[in-house]
Amino acid sequence: MTITLRQLEIFVAVAENGQVTKASGKLYLTQSAVSMALNELQNQLAGSLFDRRGKRLLINDRGRYLLPIAKNILSQVNNIEALLSEQGENVAGSLKIAASSTIGNYVLPYFIGVFKKLYPAVFLNMEVCNTRQAEKLIVEGLVDLGFVEGEVSHDQVKTIPWLQDELVVIAAPTHPMAEKTTFEVPADLNRCQWIMREKGSGTAQVFKKKLGDNVTGLQVAMELGHTEAIKKAVESGAGVACLSSLTICRELEEGRLTSLRVEGLDMGRTLHTIHYRHKAMTGLMSAFVNFCSLVKESSPGCACLTSPRKLQELLLARNSPGRRTTS
Repeated sequence: MTITLRQLEIFVAVAENGQVTKASGKLYLTQSAVSMALNELQNQLAGSLFDRRGKRLLINDRGRYLLPIAKNILSQVNNIEALLSEQGENVAGSLKIAASSTIGNYVLPYFIGVFKKLYPAVFLNMEVCNTRQAEKLIVEGLVDLGFVEGEVSHDQVKTIPWLQDELVVIAAPTHPMAEKTTFEVPADLNRCQWIMREKGSGTAQVFKKKLGDNVTGLQVAMELGHTEAIKKAVESGAGVACLSSLTICRELEEGRLTSLRVEGLDMGRTLHTIHYRHKAMTGLMSAFVNFCSLVKESSPGCACLTSPRKLQELLLARNSPGRRTTS
């Protein structure tokens, strides 16, 4: 009996998609090729791995036993390919990144732009999602690295501290809260209508955890799935919100929003990089993580993020050829 990697890859694709049609599209194979490989695998294992329900294939107990084993085998093969394809000290290759909203929209694009200038042979693909989704993508092996602001709980995901951030309360200049310089908890909490990020958001998760027992006083007027939507809703006077200080630099400078530091609570948080615990750290992965860590040495903060040009100048200077680190 000889089970091939292609058979295992096809089995995993069918298990995840539930249909031969969808699996064939994902793998860029014909439906007949997928069906044939799957049938051969089931014949070799002397039994079916799926139960048919109309057009869907539902994985059975045998298939559920094989699925994690097949995924682990394919992951180890990918690790071997990644390690053996390193080209000396050159940084090259394709890197898939998942970033939660604040980081993906307001921080990493500048880093990616400069990194690409330094290493033209690198291709970077970034998916912006919430922390929970980024963790799921890491576990499923669909991305190489994650950059998140919320808590990660999966025991197979390794977290590494990256940047320090602070959550602040924001209000429109015409809102009654804008007359204050600090936000008091719990006194001011139930005086406001709150505009929150969606469930699964790292910012919302951290904010509610910081409030502790005071979270019961939170009057949520609406939940929105993007930070920009929240800022515009706050600007219109629909309520107040709690967001990362990294996201509001330009609005503060232009006078479209005001920010209040929360009194009596530590609203600081740590942003993390994450990766699958058993995934090999390739040269490209290490180079990008090390490159992103350069900002910690200089603590550019909000001023640099308000001016992409300043941030790019900093990163290019800190990562000049004489100082470049790729391991």
